[in-house]
Amino acid sequence: MNNCLISITDYSKEEILEVLKTAARFEECPNNHLLEGKVVASLFFEPSTRTRLSFETAISRMGGRIVGFADSSSTSTSKGESLKDTIKMVDNYCDLIVMRHPLEGAARFASEVASVPVINAGDGANQHPTQTMLDLYSIYKTQGRLDNLEIFMVGDLKYGRTVHSLLQAMSHFNPVFHFISPGELEMPATYKLFLDSLHIPYHEHRELDDVINSADILYMTRVQRERFADLLEYEKVKNVYVLHNSMLAGTKDNLRILHPLPRVNEINEDVDENKKAYYFDQARNGVYTRQAIIFKALNLTW
Repeated sequence: MNNCLISITDYSKEEILEVLKTAARFEECPNNHLLEGKVVASLFFEPSTRTRLSFETAISRMGGRIVGFADSSSTSTSKGESLKDTIKMVDNYCDLIVMRHPLEGAARFASEVASVPVINAGDGANQHPTQTMLDLYSIYKTQGRLDNLEIFMVGDLKYGRTVHSLLQAMSHFNPVFHFISPGELEMPATYKLFLDSLHIPYHEHRELDDVINSADILYMTRVQRERFADLLEYEKVKNVYVLHNSMLAGTKDNLRILHPLPRVNEINEDVDENKKAYYFDQARNGVYTRQAIIFKALNLTW
């Protein structure tokens, strides 16, 4: 369906800007009745706190009803029901499906099976487009623009679906990227080739503290234990980058630190009181942005 959001590439540059503008309206007026009489299915086959709760908050503030699950072990999936059958069944009960799944491509498959719009709330290491939209909204709010920014991405750039989606979205706005990761977790070649094809500059680094003084946005990520088949490999890289408040002394005034959360050890708590720390505000922005995405998916009018 045209109104699905499966990959951030489903939105043109104009649609991205339109959703950000709508998100600003929702921030001014989050409580409304735009979803009155509508039912949204929230299908989380993989654990989530912020994404699930912010979607449910967004739906509740718009006056909609929520059906679904936060733990697939309590559903017929545990009895062997296929994803196709689950989606076909849920499709009968709702106006919109929000889905998180551990398998890459699961959300795209669901959108082909369902008759109602599907919003991807994360599929494996592939895409997380609603997180990207709240990241863009956070960048715009803190910088006053999306164009010509220096974006530093730190940590798990191999499996991090949030950085993959953000890279694609920011490609519309003439950025310079800096990738900071251990060799085992560097940005996949596919995304570097994508940037090369658009003549967007990027630089790769192994150290964190020496290079961040030119950053406008510092996007920290956790090393995701659940993506590693070999836990010894995870142990080797899990604490390779830790941001401390002292490391921010020489950074630009407009720098803001983003993180899709949850954090583990990669941002020390002494950073939290710094005015450049924006990750908790970023999480709050998720409600307004997801309201705007639902608004667009259902062709609502204000």
